Amino acid sequence: MNWTGLWNRNALAAGLLAVALLVGCSESKPTGPSLDELDLSALAATVEPEAGTSEDAPKTTEPEMVATVAAPEKNNLKLGFIKLTDCAPLVIAKEKGFFADEGLQVDVEAQPNWKTLLDRVINGELDGAHMLSGQPIAATIGIGTEAHIITAFTMDLNGNGITVSNNIWQKMQENDAKLKSPTPPHPISADSLRPVVDEYKASGTPLKMGMVFPVSTHNYELRYWLAASGIHPGMYTETDTVGETNADVLLSVTPPPMMPTVLEAGNIQGYCVGEPWNQQAVAKGIGVPVTTNYDVWKNNPEKVFGVTKRWNDENPNTHIAVVKALIRAGKWLDETDESGKLVNREEACRILAKPNYVGADYDVIKNSMTGFFYFQKSDKRPMPDFNVFFKYHCTYPWYSDGVWFLTQMRRWGQITEPKSAEWYDETAKKIYRPDIYRKAAATLVAAGQMTEDEIPAKDTDGYKPPTEKGDFIDGVVYDGHDPIGYLNSHSIGNKDN
Repeated sequence: MNWTGLWNRNALAAGLLAVALLVGCSESKPTGPSLDELDLSALAATVEPEAGTSEDAPKTTEPEMVATVAAPEKNNLKLGFIKLTDCAPLVIAKEKGFFADEGLQVDVEAQPNWKTLLDRVINGELDGAHMLSGQPIAATIGIGTEAHIITAFTMDLNGNGITVSNNIWQKMQENDAKLKSPTPPHPISADSLRPVVDEYKASGTPLKMGMVFPVSTHNYELRYWLAASGIHPGMYTETDTVGETNADVLLSVTPPPMMPTVLEAGNIQGYCVGEPWNQQAVAKGIGVPVTTNYDVWKNNPEKVFGVTKRWNDENPNTHIAVVKALIRAGKWLDETDESGKLVNREEACRILAKPNYVGADYDVIKNSMTGFFYFQKSDKRPMPDFNVFFKYHCTYPWYSDGVWFLTQMRRWGQITEPKSAEWYDETAKKIYRPDIYRKAAATLVAAGQMTEDEIPAKDTDGYKPPTEKGDFIDGVVYDGHDPIGYLNSHSIGNKDN
C-alpha cells in the first residue's frame, strides 16, 4: 500500500495506524510487528512535491512535513550470517528493534560456511546475508557460483588478523631479535617469516596457512602480507582453482570458528580470520596474532550486506527498509561519549556472545570490539579503529572498494584475462548500489536519525581519494581510477598492459 501527498503529522500517524491494522487483519500477508513495536515516525520520509504542484504553493512548515510511506513488499525476512563479530550490524538491527521500526520481522540465522550462505541467498532460502566483500563480485562475474548479487551497504572496516602458531612465532623471533620483546614494534611484516617458509619448502612440506574463502578479504590480505615480503602465495589458473601454482606457502580454506582448532591440531601453521578467532588463539595460548588488516591496509572494507538483483527488483522498498535499519545499527555501534569512548560496545559484545550469534566468550569478543587488541598476553594495544561500523562514511557502497577486490582477483589469476580500466568501473557499478543507500539515508535524515554530513557529498563519483603512501604495508598507493597502474605496481602477481 502506498500514499504520496501532503499530510500533517496527526493525519500521517492516523493513516499509518489504519495501515497497520489492515495488515494485521489480512490473512494474505505475513504478520508484521505489533502496533506497540512500530516506530511510526521512522516510516515517514520527505519527498519532492507531486507532479503539477505549483512552485508558488505555500511552503510546508515543520509540523506539516511532506511525507510518503512505502510499505515493505515483504515483512518476514530471514537473513544469514557467519559467526564473526562483524555480523554485529545485522544482530544489533534485530536486537535493538531497528528492523521492527521498519515494519520487518527478521530472523537472523547463522550459516555453517560462506559457500552455503551464498547458495542459500541465490536459491531464495535467505533473503540476504552478511557477505564477504568478494562474494557479490565473484558471483556476478562468474567466479564459482554464478548469480547477479548486489550490495547497497558495507558492514564494516578492518576487523581481521593474521595469527601464527607458537612454534612459527618462536622461529620468527629467532630471525628478528626485535620480536623477542614482550611488546615488539608494530606493524610486523612477513620478513622474519621468509626464512621459515624457505626451511619448510626445502623439507618438502611447505608451510600451510588458512583463510576463509577463495574470494575473501582474508585470502587477499594474507596474500598481500606475504607478497610484500617476497613470499609467493601462489597463483590461480584455469586448471588450478586452488591457487597453489608457484606457491611458497600453501593456503587452504577453513571456516572461521574452526581456525583455532585446526591450528592447535597442527594442520595449519597460521591463518587470517576475523574476530574473535585471533583473540581466541591468544586466550587459549596456542598462537600469536602478528598483524591486523588495519596494518596491511588502513581502514580497508571488510563485509557487505548482499542480496540477489532479482530479490532487490522484486522487493525494492523492503531492501531500503533493511538498509535503513543497518545504517542505524552501525551508527549505534560507533556511538561515543565526549571522551571518545565507545558507549554501546560492551552491550553489543554481550549480545554477540549469545550461542545463537557468535557464541564466543564475552571477554574474548570484548577485546577488539572495545578498542583494544591482544597480540600476546603481554602485548595489549589500543586499536580504536580495529572495528569500524559507521564513521568515515564506511557504510557507503564505494565503487573504489569493488575495484580493489577486482584487482586482487586479477592479480592472483582468478580473473584469467586482462581487463580494461573501463571494465573495472562498469563491473563495480553493476554490483555496488549507492542509489539504494542514498534513498535509505535520505529517509533517516528526514526522521532526524542521521545528518547530511554523515552521507558522502552528492557530487562524489563514488571513488575514495587515492590512499596515502603509508596506508598499505608495502607503501604502494591505490587509486581506484587506475586499476591497471595499481596491478603493475606490485612485483608478485599478474601485470597487464
